[in-house]
Amino acid sequence: MAEKHDSRPTPLGIYDKPTKVTVTAIEIIAALLSVLWLLGAAVFFLTLDAPPSPETEPGGLRFLMTMLAIFLPVAMIWVGATAARSSRVMREESARLQAAIDGIRQAYVAQNQGHGPAAEPSVARKLDEIAAAQRKTETAIATFTSSRERPLAIRPAAKSSADNAAADHQAALPLGTPAEELGPPLQRADFIRAMNFPETAEDEEGFAALRKALKDRQAAQLIQASQDILTLLSQDGIYMDDLRPDMARPEVWRRFASGERGRAVAALGGIRDRSSLALTAGRMKQDPIFRDAAHHFLRRFDKMFAEFEATASDSEISDLSDTRTARAFMLLGRVAGIFD
Repeated sequence: MAEKHDSRPTPLGIYDKPTKVTVTAIEIIAALLSVLWLLGAAVFFLTLDAPPSPETEPGGLRFLMTMLAIFLPVAMIWVGATAARSSRVMREESARLQAAIDGIRQAYVAQNQGHGPAAEPSVARKLDEIAAAQRKTETAIATFTSSRERPLAIRPAAKSSADNAAADHQAALPLGTPAEELGPPLQRADFIRAMNFPETAEDEEGFAALRKALKDRQAAQLIQASQDILTLLSQDGIYMDDLRPDMARPEVWRRFASGERGRAVAALGGIRDRSSLALTAGRMKQDPIFRDAAHHFLRRFDKMFAEFEATASDSEISDLSDTRTARAFMLLGRVAGIFD
């Protein structure tokens, strides 16, 4: 008798998992063997066996031995049937798991080669989501760039003759002081908000914080590196919002900022998602562009956090560790082995 299956959607297709235990050939064979044994025992004990002798055999002991002779083989038959059924279930589960792993591997290889399996609608939807995310990222980049460049474009035209005269009498800045040094320092709250990137296209507060951070040279370099690595990770379907890392205490982050590595800061590698870790490790080994971008991002984050930690409070460190940029650092840092 066939088993009833419950088709459950997975990222790469349908996973048919049995949800209802039904009678199989194993139980039928075990039942037939049990009936045959009971019939044989009945024939033996009711027709072929001589009546007991009270002088030689106690009645209670004979009854116990009779029950054991009848029912112990039946129990062993069903123990064997249970073991056979469990073995069959394990083989089926292993086959399903192998099929799922093969599907993931084929989708990954096909995606790296520039085409995916068109027959799988779920994979097509995932690719559409990745393309939509990339379009949003490109739109955000254009918004950030125009927001930064527009003041520079209109400043010479808006300058009046009075301003030009005042500028002629103003002393020149020594040694060519960069323009970003003249602006107000970047607030830590804006920096933390920028490290998480805007939530949606309507997140005005997030965009405002990001514009402020992009005016700071060091923050802008980290933002660019973070944006590059998040875009590359999204190509494998890895999104920071899906990760739920084990958060490390602020003192562990401070040890990392002071230069400690290895077991002392192992708690920073709080990413436990095995699929994300496996895909990232494979991409790190096979894709030199991804590997260079990852190492560049890790260096930028390390340098930035060493400066940030010097003046940040424990609550600000905790807030920063919960951003998308920090989660990417935890993931890549664990894959790169800096927490081992």
